[in-house]
Amino acid sequence: MESKFYEEDKLIVFKITDEIDDHSVQMIRRRIDNEIERYMPKKIVFDFNSVTFMDSAGIGLIIGRYKFARMLGAKIELKNLGTSIRKIFEMSGILRLIPVTEN
Repeated sequence: MESKFYEEDKLIVFKITDEIDDHSVQMIRRRIDNEIERYMPKKIVFDFNSVTFMDSAGIGLIIGRYKFARMLGAKIELKNLGTSIRKIFEMSGILRLIPVTEN
């Protein structure tokens, strides 16, 4: 996973490059939470362009970060959802809470 913080916009972008499953989600969660606490962004973007697989652990990951961000007064956005990832998010109802952009 790569992350980039843009100081002028108080924006942090997480480009997830791993498969998101039960095994990898704990490491991803720790890294994301550490970066959020470090930079205290106003907007958090999760870029799924390189994600090839995600199971229900990914839903928990995003919901948890959504709650954490709201507690800190930040907004979350999802970006570049592939067909299968979008379908998982649609079925879970997350897309009613978090906006999606394609670029």
